[in-house]
Amino acid sequence: MTETTMPATEAVVAVEETEKNSYEFAFHVLPTVAEGEVSGVFEGVKALIIKTGGECFDEEVPQHIDLAYEITKVLEGKNRKFHSAYFGWIRFRLEGEKLKRLTEDIDTSTAILRYILIKLTRVEEANPFRYHEARKAERKHVVIEDKEILTEATKEKEAEHVEVSEEELDESLEKITSAEEPVETKGDNKE
Repeated sequence: MTETTMPATEAVVAVEETEKNSYEFAFHVLPTVAEGEVSGVFEGVKALIIKTGGECFDEEVPQHIDLAYEITKVLEGKNRKFHSAYFGWIRFRLEGEKLKRLTEDIDTSTAILRYILIKLTRVEEANPFRYHEARKAERKHVVIEDKEILTEATKEKEAEHVEVSEEELDESLEKITSAEEPVETKGDNKE
């Protein structure tokens, strides 16, 4: 038998340009921005992400909220304090080396109060937390609980309320008055 060898083949591996990571950009828009202009700020942020090479895949449009604590921001050389803002977020995919350019562009925006940019895990990417939907559901739950509490209290009061005839009332009053000792008046004082 003769021995034959197979020629070695080269494995061809496709090299991807660079892997895109998933990020979430959560931000507060200044409350001084008119409500009608907030959507323009939101679209502007999305445009910056796309201009940098990102692909937006999920979002929650900013809505007005009260902040948990006061935020101070320097605007026009003065410290300004804010107690409310418009909160929203955008999820997108972007190459890691382009992230710095994106944050530099966002930092130039005068309408953003503050922001946080986080890299998402696969689990976080698959399960976004929708803040505004959760707040609405929480409010509905509280209202439902209040109605239930009111209903229970009303039922208790109704259970306590018992109809009494005039005869029974007279008998009870008679027992009470006859069991009491006579009340002394000012003129009856004997010293």
